[in-house]
Parts: sequence; structure tokens; C-alpha cells
Amino acid sequence: MNLTANTTSGGSDASTLLVALQENPWTHQNITYVDFYLHQPPVAAVFTVSYLLIFLVCMVGNGVVCFIVMRSKNMRTVTNLFILNLAISDLLVGIFCMPTTLVDNIITVTGWPFGSVVCKVSGMVQGISVSASVFTLVAIAVDRFRCIVYPFKQKLTIASSKLIIVVIWVLAVSITCPSGVMLQVTKEQTVRIVVGDRNHTRPFYWCRENWPSQEMRKVYTTVLFANIYLAPLSLIVVMYARIGFALSKTTPPFARDSGNASQDGAGRNKSSGEGRHTVSKRKTRVIMMLVVVALLFVLSWLPLWTLMMLSDYASLTEHQHRVINIYVFPFAHWLAFFNSSINPIIYGFFNENFRRGFQAAFKFQLC
Repeated sequence: MNLTANTTSGGSDASTLLVALQENPWTHQNITYVDFYLHQPPVAAVFTVSYLLIFLVCMVGNGVVCFIVMRSKNMRTVTNLFILNLAISDLLVGIFCMPTTLVDNIITVTGWPFGSVVCKVSGMVQGISVSASVFTLVAIAVDRFRCIVYPFKQKLTIASSKLIIVVIWVLAVSITCPSGVMLQVTKEQTVRIVVGDRNHTRPFYWCRENWPSQEMRKVYTTVLFANIYLAPLSLIVVMYARIGFALSKTTPPFARDSGNASQDGAGRNKSSGEGRHTVSKRKTRVIMMLVVVALLFVLSWLPLWTLMMLSDYASLTEHQHRVINIYVFPFAHWLAFFNSSINPIIYGFFNENFRRGFQAAFKFQLC
């Protein structure tokens, strides 16, 4: 599953090319010539600054999360190992998705300028990292569900969480393999790109999934949508709803203190009850943090998945294709990538240990 507009299974290669031809309909001897730049400089500048901003936040934030968890032994809990895995997958999204998407789909209409190897590697890593993010969110939800709803069941150990992380990446690779096999760079024989003036042109290449039939491509898009968006996030919603219901039924421990206990005993009971209540508040705050992470993932990726499904299944007009490919797809990609940048900020806001870790990391860098 390649996330760039020209190469994704729902990216509509034909409609993207159609946009270029509509914008530059100069045809000579059955060859259509298109301009190098798709957007005017001000629009391209806005897109470039927006993508560079989330790229920097993604690199710094997720890098610091990895540094915090790996540096401090007391941070290596089951939940934090899953958060570390999520940060690693977000880093991969930043490295392999953001730059190629910006260059290939925002600034120019050059097709695919990076070569065949980068086409396959970039497409595979994009799909794998996004799939790993989703499966990690499911693992976090399952872990919290077992701890809160079934507190007397055996909890996950560090060893078992590491095994689950390995399984997550194996599943992510497996579900993305068909896309990697089908991805290839092809040369468009009837289109050439104008560089400078009409006397200087270059071939038009694109990186796309070359499926034997359009129906097979639709089936694969649907399988991806069901397995790495709809089903996992439905499970997450159900489990967090159960967790919220369980927490709402919990009675604060100090409320059960005996009213006729001795003064010293009552003081001890109150102190113990307040301590347990503080622990309960911390657990609730962690749950809130994880719910916000999952909710933002749902909202951030929904527009892109909607466009991908529309491109494969809806009968869009030429004007709709033009607007979607030039303006809506870049925004949907930016919103999806924004999710990889915002997670570390959420950790710092909700979790005191991560907040202290961020402060220590930045002090370390300054020193």
C-alpha cells in the first residue's frame, strides 16, 4: 500500500494524469506535453512548509520517545514498549512517506523521479509502517482491556510483549507484500514533460501497482481497508468502551472507610484510600491518553481512506477528479501524516513520566 497519490491503490493513476492533460492540453503527433510544475509557487510554498513542519515534529518527537523508553529502565513497561513500537513506525512514516509524497504529488507532476528500487522500497515501508501502527494500537487496547476489565487474569510480561511486537511486524509485512510485488515504475509513451521550453522535454514515469485487472485492485483496496482500518479500529472502540464502563463502576476506595474507626485508624485508612485513589486517577489518565491516540488515528486517516475508496468505486466526473487530485489528496495525506507527529505531544500532555523524559532529553541536548 503506497500512500503517495500517484501510486496508492486508491490514488487513481489515470485521473492524476488526466489532471495534467487538462491543465496542459498541448498535443503534437499523438504525444501530449505537460508542464513541469503542477501548482503556482505560492500554493507549492504553503504545501512545502506544511509538510516540512510535520516532518520536523515527527522526527524530533518520536525520536525523543524512543530515547526516553530505551534510556530509562523504569520506563520499559509493557504499555511503554508498545508506545516505543508505535513511535518507531511513526518515524518510518516520516522518513519514507512525507518527503516522497511532497515531491511526487505536491510540487511537481513529474510522475516518479526516484527510480525503481525506491518505488518498491518506499511503497513497502509505507504500507508496513502504517499497518504496524494500527496493529500496535490494537495491542495496546487489548493490554489495557485485560488489566482493567479482567484485573485478576495473568498480565502480559515484557517477554510476551516483545513477541507480540514481532508478530505485529510479521503481519504488517504479510499484508503489504502484494502491493510490493505489484509496484513497478513504468514509462508513459504518449506523455512528455516540458522542462523550461518546448524544445527541452523528458519522459514521464510513474510508480504504481500494476494489477492484472482493475477488479483485483479494488479487491486489494477493500481488503486493506477492512484489515488495517475498519476491523482493528472497531475492536479498539469496543474495548475502550468496555474499559470506560468498568472505570465508571469503580467506587473510590476511601468512600468505603469505616465511619466508627478510631482516629488513628481512620487517618491510616484515609491515607491509604487517598493513595489508592491517586493510583486509580493515574490509570484513568493513561487510559485517556491511549483513547485520544486511537481517536486521533481514526479521524486523521478517515479522509484518506475515504478518497482511496471513492477513487476505486465511485463514478467521479473529470472536474471532481481534478479537484480531488490537485487539492484534496495532498490535504488528506498531510492529515494522515500529522497523526504520526502528534502522538509524542499527547504522551507529554497526559503522562508525567514522558513529560519529565522530554524535559530531561531537551536539557541533555542543550548541555
